[in-house]
Amino acid sequence: MKIKTLTFLAVAAAAAAALSTSAFAEDQLDKIKEEGKIVFAMEGTWAPWTYHDEDGNLTGYDTEVGRLIAEKLGVEAEFIEGEWDGLFAGLDSKRYDAVINGVEVTEERAEKYDFSEPYAFIRTALVVRDDYDEIASFEDLEGKTTANSFNSTYMLLAESYGAEVKNVDSLSETIDMLASGRVDATLNAEVSIYDYLQERPDAPIKIVALTDDASEVSIPLRKGEESESLREAIDNAITELREEGELSRLSEQFFGSDISGAE
Repeated sequence: MKIKTLTFLAVAAAAAAALSTSAFAEDQLDKIKEEGKIVFAMEGTWAPWTYHDEDGNLTGYDTEVGRLIAEKLGVEAEFIEGEWDGLFAGLDSKRYDAVINGVEVTEERAEKYDFSEPYAFIRTALVVRDDYDEIASFEDLEGKTTANSFNSTYMLLAESYGAEVKNVDSLSETIDMLASGRVDATLNAEVSIYDYLQERPDAPIKIVALTDDASEVSIPLRKGEESESLREAIDNAITELREEGELSRLSEQFFGSDISGAE
C-alpha cells in the first residue's frame, strides 16, 4: 500500500509539473502584455533595414514594422542592438522575445525556430568592384573570397558556391573591404545594395547577378508552446498592416519600392 501511495503521489506530482510547465509556456504573450513591452533584437547597422539616422535615432524598415506590430499588440517596442551572430543566441537564452532584422527563412532555421508570416520578400545580389570581371555569376565564386556576417544567409550561400568568407559586422565595413580589394565579392539583399548606391552613387561597386527566387523575410521566435500565442498575434498584426497598406508605405519609404508582397 505504501508503494502504491508513493507511486500515486509521484504521478500526481509529475502531472502537476507538466501542467505548470504548459501553462508557463503559453504565457509569453501575457507576460509581454503585463510588462507593457516586446523586446526585439536587431543589428542597428544595416540600412535601410535597421540603422541610426543623422540625429542618431534608430529607424529603418524593420524598426518601424516592429513598432507597428508592438502597437497592434498594445505594448511598446524595445530594441536591443547587437552583432548578427549574437541575435539568435540571445533569442535562445530568452533575452529577447523575437528577432527583427531582415531574417530570411531557411530550412535550417525553420528546424530550430518558428517564423511569423513574411513581411518582405527579397532577392540576393552578388556584388563586386566595378573594375572586376572575374565574377559574373554565383558559380564564379569557387575559390574566391567574400565578406559577409557570420552564419548569415549570405555567408552560407557564398560557401555553398565554394567561396571563402571573411566575417564582417556591417554593410559599410563590407563595402570598404570590397572596394579596397581585400575580398573579391559580397552577397547581400538586393534592396540594401540599391539603397547604398542611391546614397553613395560614386561607390566603386556593381551588381553582377541576382538569385532567381525571392526569399521570405520573417520574424523568428522560439519554437514550441511558449511562442504559439505570440506568433499568432504577430501574424495577425502583419496581416492587418499589409491590408491597411502600412507595409507598402514603409517599404516605399525605406527601399523606394514595395517589397512587402511576393509578387
